[in-house]
Amino acid sequence: MLTLLKLLQDGRFHSGQEIGDALCISRSAVWKQMRRLEAEFGVRLSRVRGRGYKLTNPLALLADLTLHERGLPDIWPFYIYESLDSTNAEAARLLTAGVEPPFLVLAERQTAGRGRRGRVWQSPFGVNVYLSLVIRVQKGARQLEGLSLVVGLAVMQALRASGLGEAGLKWPNDILVQGKKIAGVLLELTGDPADVCDVVVGVGVNVNMESESGIEQPWTSMRLELQHLIDRNDLVCALSRHLHGYLARHAELGFAAFQDEWESSHLWQGREVVLIAGTQRIEGLVLGVDHVGALRLSVNGVEQRYSGGEISLRLCDDHRA
Repeated sequence: MLTLLKLLQDGRFHSGQEIGDALCISRSAVWKQMRRLEAEFGVRLSRVRGRGYKLTNPLALLADLTLHERGLPDIWPFYIYESLDSTNAEAARLLTAGVEPPFLVLAERQTAGRGRRGRVWQSPFGVNVYLSLVIRVQKGARQLEGLSLVVGLAVMQALRASGLGEAGLKWPNDILVQGKKIAGVLLELTGDPADVCDVVVGVGVNVNMESESGIEQPWTSMRLELQHLIDRNDLVCALSRHLHGYLARHAELGFAAFQDEWESSHLWQGREVVLIAGTQRIEGLVLGVDHVGALRLSVNGVEQRYSGGEISLRLCDDHRA
């Protein structure tokens, strides 16, 4: 199937004879392969008599050779999969199998992609970036402080460098454009957080997705914002360069070195919000973040600080709050 998708990814018509030759099958078997392609990968095909078949929407598939040519191995080793349950889960399996960090896991599709608070991360085939980076933390809790916020900064800067100058942050792990989510971060740890541990840094970016019915919050994608097909190979390399630089600086200096930069990019700075932690709802004014990345809220005129993976933040005028 991947051979067929690579042939069709340009969005141009390809004749049944051309497709049959590429797959070493008869022209009569091509139609069955097309039906299977639509069923298994969720792509849409157009067929015109005398011209052949084409993808209704072109794809930009990840390519091992292209990523090598663009220098990704110079940053860290990487693994590409056609389909995974989740890149974070595969990263954990590779760690268990003895693969040494740092390394990167990429997939064309996730069948069980995860977001924060147990939410499903919609992961259709071939349109977005699903990426997990594994790093080893050897300086204990200090090197973990504000780590997810620094990853968010790196992702945001990569998006801005790709043309999305309005991309900004929402505490703790979301990247938004025009108030709509375009990317998110999920960190998972194994080992001793007080000593040496491995961190799986999961990043999901909506790249070329144009429609998706399963997302329960306002969202957008790079293609919707920029109005052209994005080369996901370029984006993966850009993300990797930004992550490498930000993580190296964070390991040396801690989150305090990024506090001002993070606050200057926080879209909800100075906004009235509702913080939800389990059954607890707290209304306050966003003051910023502290030197370890905790959220600073003014609650009834008193500054309070909040951190933790199960916290959700909403604007006060958001009906979903």
